[in-house]
Amino acid sequence: MAKKSEEETIVDVGEAFSKTELFIEQNKKNLLTILGVIIVVVGGYYAYKYWYVAGEETKARTEMFKAEQYFEKDSIKKAINGDGTASGFLQIADDYSVTPSGNLAEYYLGLCYLKTGKFEDAIEHLKKFDGNDVIVGPLATAAIGDANMELGKTDEAITYYLKAAEQKSNNFDTPMCLKKAAMANEEKGNYADAVKLYERIKNEFPETSEGRDMEKYIARAKTLGNL
Repeated sequence: MAKKSEEETIVDVGEAFSKTELFIEQNKKNLLTILGVIIVVVGGYYAYKYWYVAGEETKARTEMFKAEQYFEKDSIKKAINGDGTASGFLQIADDYSVTPSGNLAEYYLGLCYLKTGKFEDAIEHLKKFDGNDVIVGPLATAAIGDANMELGKTDEAITYYLKAAEQKSNNFDTPMCLKKAAMANEEKGNYADAVKLYERIKNEFPETSEGRDMEKYIARAKTLGNL
């Protein structure tokens, strides 16, 4: 097929612009409405994120300070419910759910309930925690594993320990979580799986406290499993 001449191309482009201009002219009111909606939505989003949420986070951080102090002192009841003057993690998580501190309060609540033997409540709040942090995220996932172990749900515990180990691989969380998974496998009598995990810790994390201590765990699991 012969190529279009330069004049024909210019005509085609001109016609396209004419049609576009005609469309804009005929639909000017609708297009302006749509543009206005976009501006309102985008502006509202930035106002929400950088004004409202930022302001709420400042207040939440202030309230978190006292609750964290109670947590560190093992005053768990006050850490959860407050002291009558300062709010506890439960109120902070509810009042400031859109903020990073409100999110962190869910993590603290999970640990508080884990400490007090309320394992179902611990799982509920730890699952609400959005753990993108390199250290805290895997710890929260591992804590769900701990709660499941306490409830006798060993398979679920192993699943969460392994998930935590891979969540944000590092020399602190990963070997610790792999060790928890290995020990849970031992409790189930899955000694071969336990040995594999122990050997992974030894080979991949030899400089960690867990890695330097793996020989005795490997030997024990092999003995118990006749491997």
